[in-house]
Amino acid sequence: MKLTGAQILMEVLKEEGVDSIFGFPGGATIDLHDTLVKTDLRHYLVRHEQGAVHAADGYARASGKVGVCIVTSGPGATNTVTGIATAYMDSIPLVIISGQVPTHLIGNDAFQEVDIVGITRPCTKHNYLVSSVEELARVIKEAFHIARSGRPGPVLVDIPKNVQQATCNFKPKQKVKLKSYNPTYKPNAKQIQKVVDLIKTAKRPMIFSGGGVILSGASKELTQLAKRTQTPVTMSLMGLGSFPGTDPLSLGMLGMHGTYRANMSTAECDLFIGVGVRFDDRVTGKTDCFAPQAKIVHIDIDPTSIRKNVPVSVPVVGDCKASLKELNDCLAKEDLAAISKIHAPWLEKIETWKQQFKLAYTQEENVIKPQYVVETLYKLTRGKAIITTEVGQNQMWAAQYYHFDKPSHFVTSGGLGTMGFGLPAAIGAQVAFPDALVVDVAGDGSIQMNIQEMATAVQYKLPVKVVILNNTYLGMVRQWQELFYNECYACTELEHSPDFVKLAEAYGAVGLRATRPDEVEAVLQKGIDTPGPVIMDFKVAPKECVYPMVPAGAPITEMLIV
Repeated sequence: MKLTGAQILMEVLKEEGVDSIFGFPGGATIDLHDTLVKTDLRHYLVRHEQGAVHAADGYARASGKVGVCIVTSGPGATNTVTGIATAYMDSIPLVIISGQVPTHLIGNDAFQEVDIVGITRPCTKHNYLVSSVEELARVIKEAFHIARSGRPGPVLVDIPKNVQQATCNFKPKQKVKLKSYNPTYKPNAKQIQKVVDLIKTAKRPMIFSGGGVILSGASKELTQLAKRTQTPVTMSLMGLGSFPGTDPLSLGMLGMHGTYRANMSTAECDLFIGVGVRFDDRVTGKTDCFAPQAKIVHIDIDPTSIRKNVPVSVPVVGDCKASLKELNDCLAKEDLAAISKIHAPWLEKIETWKQQFKLAYTQEENVIKPQYVVETLYKLTRGKAIITTEVGQNQMWAAQYYHFDKPSHFVTSGGLGTMGFGLPAAIGAQVAFPDALVVDVAGDGSIQMNIQEMATAVQYKLPVKVVILNNTYLGMVRQWQELFYNECYACTELEHSPDFVKLAEAYGAVGLRATRPDEVEAVLQKGIDTPGPVIMDFKVAPKECVYPMVPAGAPITEMLIV
């Protein structure tokens, strides 16, 4: 079967189970888009290439599938870099397809030519420049295999225009063989037994669950481990939802804006089991004070992550799901009732911390507190919405006050902290789950970085809801300026933001606003009930801070508490 490169690409995408693609056309992808619209693949025209990658990212995080986007060469390709780096930091499986100038022009500074392979090498799991149509099918198959296997990540494939137009014989469903790439899925049995022995003797254990648990589909196994052994669980920002947030064993989030009980438990535990985590600086604080009394177990499929930031007593290299299943199977042979009984005093102490130092704020009569908006959203949706966020205070309040009982319901930029992520990610999540309620919790600064994607939501009738916590500041930077820079609010005041209600209407969406606490619930309910995209603007307390907060570089026990 003789096909053009563009046709081969579409055939392989269908073989890989792709149903939705996000993109923006240009001269170097005319052939790809011309072929694409003649297939049954769905294409969503975004308004900026960064939005395309974030939308594919949101689709991937919500669905567990590989997200796909197609962009043109030159500025189209360079516009993807922030989105690619976002996915790379959070280990999200994406395939980014970029058009390129014809092969004979590469290196000649041709119109809209950039070395996107060289530019993205530091922030992709792997990338390719396709040199001939004969290798195209193999490269695309490899790209999907690399993106979704092992520790997932983004893979970029750069396809010159003449390769898209050239023809060759196409053989469907070629198998991927990569001799130099073989991730370790099955853990070492001796290492698992070491973990079992530590659990049997620990009096104050805890589990730290990260994004790797969600990516590997290991939430069920992790929950089983915690409940069988009565071990409390804390989560990273990326791990929220990997363990039910409303379960009595949940400690909430760990780290800079984590709960008091999570941070104090880390300081006093004698066994700390990290699963699918990176131990990044926002979690650990001052590393030589992190879990000082504990033996640390680290389970991760990426061996380079283990011991990178904290010393580890028992490293376990393997897939989180496979490792936890084997750990549970081994523990089933032990006296779980006796193990659980040993932990009872520890759980009582944690409960005392929970009651003494709850997440708290004071809702005033005439000023809307942002925490109240998130709490009310949780109450109205009963925790069943898919929540995306922008980055900053809005992100932290969503993490603290919206409780996630299921994985993949919290979609946020963790490692890179990308402002402008939430709206296009919400679009991607809505494409993955057309009947779900998808809400982007945003700030008035962050939302403006990719507000143009509201046109995408309107065009494709995607009913995403945007909740703007409008405090007229770049809130998180302002908070640091208040606490550590003598209240010098340098360059963080947003005095001339648009009227978000009118802006929503200009895009063809619905705009709503609340300025008083007694309006919050009604506005949220109306926004949820209104068909189509909605922007809800909540005028909140301008100088509200996120607490608890651990100052940068301090031990996580040294929390500033409201």
